[in-house]
Amino acid sequence: MGRIDAAGISCHCKITMYDRSEVKERLRKALEFYRELGFEYLPVENAGAAGGRRTVEEARAGHIRKDGDEELKSLRAVIGDCRRCRLSEGRRNIVFGEGPPHAALMFIGEGPGRDEDIQGRPFVGDAGKLLTKLIAKMGMKREDVYIANIIKCRPPLNRNPQEDEIAACLPFVEKQIEIISPSVIVCLGKVSAHALLGTDIPISRLRGAFLQYRGIPVMPTFHPAYLLRNPRDKWLTWDDMQKVLEKMKGG
Repeated sequence: MGRIDAAGISCHCKITMYDRSEVKERLRKALEFYRELGFEYLPVENAGAAGGRRTVEEARAGHIRKDGDEELKSLRAVIGDCRRCRLSEGRRNIVFGEGPPHAALMFIGEGPGRDEDIQGRPFVGDAGKLLTKLIAKMGMKREDVYIANIIKCRPPLNRNPQEDEIAACLPFVEKQIEIISPSVIVCLGKVSAHALLGTDIPISRLRGAFLQYRGIPVMPTFHPAYLLRNPRDKWLTWDDMQKVLEKMKGG
C-alpha cells in the first residue's frame, strides 16, 4: 500500500546500484501479486526481436494504446464472481469501474451504493450525478475520466467497509491504477483516502493538498454524498479540483 509523501513532489530517477534492491523487492511483490490472482505466467514482449529497441516513451504509448483495455478485461476476469469477503453475500453486481484505460484523471470513491449495485456501474445515483456535474465544470466529460471504488461490492445499508473487506479488494484497485497510470488521482472521501494513502487523518484536514501514491499526485477531497448533505462545502471541493486542473497542466 502506498504511503504519504509529505513533500508532495514526484521524483523520477535513474536506477543506480543503491536502489536496485528496492527494484528487486518491488518485482518480487509484483510477482507474488500476480500469483495470488491466479496467473501461471506473464507475457513479456521482446522488443529486440521485433526489429529494434523502443524508447521508454514508445513502450509506454504502445502499452496504453494496445494493452490497457485487454489488461482491464483480464483483471475483471480474474475477479470473476468474487467470494473473497462477506460483501459478496448481499450484492447484486460487482462494480468494477469504468472509463478509458488511458485516462489522465482517475476518481476513486468508497464503494457502490444501491443504484450502483443495481446497474453495476460506479457513481450513478445522486452522488454520481453530482460527480458528473463536477467533472463537466472541470471542462471534461465523464467518459474522459476513469471512475472506480476501493471496494467493488455494496456494503449492507451502505455502511462503511470494514478493514478485512478493504484488504480483500484493495489489490484490484491498485492494479487498476497501475494499468491506467493516471496523471492525477482524486480520492473521494475518507475511506478512499485512508485506504490508498495509509493514513487516518480526517478528510477535513487531509483535503486541499497533494499527497503521493507510488509517484502519482493524489488530491483527497470530500465525497459527493457528503456534499449533498453539506452543500456549503462544495466550494472547498471546487477549490481542490482547480488545483487538480493546474496539476494536470503541469503546474
